[in-house]
Amino acid sequence: MSADTGPASRVDAPRSADFVAVHAFLLGERLDTRKFAPQRVTPAGPVTLRVANGYAVLFRYGAVVTFDVPAGDEKLLIDSLRPLTTEPYAEPDHEASWVVLRPELDERVDAAGTIFIKERSVERIQVIAHILAKSLVLAHHETRIADVFDRIEPLAAALELRGRIAGQGEELVRQIGSVLRVQHRIVGRVETRDKPDLLWDHPELERLYARLAEEYELTERDQGLQRKLELVSRTALTLQGLLQNRSSLRLEWYIVILIVVEIALSVYSMVLR
Repeated sequence: MSADTGPASRVDAPRSADFVAVHAFLLGERLDTRKFAPQRVTPAGPVTLRVANGYAVLFRYGAVVTFDVPAGDEKLLIDSLRPLTTEPYAEPDHEASWVVLRPELDERVDAAGTIFIKERSVERIQVIAHILAKSLVLAHHETRIADVFDRIEPLAAALELRGRIAGQGEELVRQIGSVLRVQHRIVGRVETRDKPDLLWDHPELERLYARLAEEYELTERDQGLQRKLELVSRTALTLQGLLQNRSSLRLEWYIVILIVVEIALSVYSMVLR
């Protein structure tokens, strides 16, 4: 198992019929898969296409997983999907692994992250694609939330040292919006904690899915990400509340000053009379 930042770092499997290269890409926020519905090889599950001698599994949340697809065909596929991608990333996130076909062994993941399966079935490919796609989305948002932490931390430090923060209300609102967007994507679109529907029709693959999910630590990473999201959200809301209170206090002082000025003018007018 390995993680990279772009398709240029493609990892090819060893020269063997038993080894199959698998690559996952996160292209953007959303991917319109409806165009490929007539070409899908299975009626259920994520859109799965035949590409050359391999497969490509498309997910509506912007992820694509290729299975034994030559580099040239893979590049053509990714390029063809860019116009169908909402808010595409300049450099797609990328994760690579390989699968080994071993009918005589238990389906598992070894210490190096190599995935062993008994047969090359579409359903097994879809299970692997689900895991890699979710892992890639989690990695993307882990990096994104770390960036939000870096932007909010100086504001919290200023509050600790000086008891006040500079007026950056708009920046805090943007950070809150960013957190809410990540939460919506993780919970609503990707559903990282939920098992894929294909396991209902193929319960024999549940063990493979569980082992892959454990190896990629999907549950632990999702829980860690949710805790960070909640902390960032609370921190941003607290800082924004302090800014609003300071603005309200300033407004109250303006009103008091206006009242005092008005009284002073009235008294001055009365004295002149």
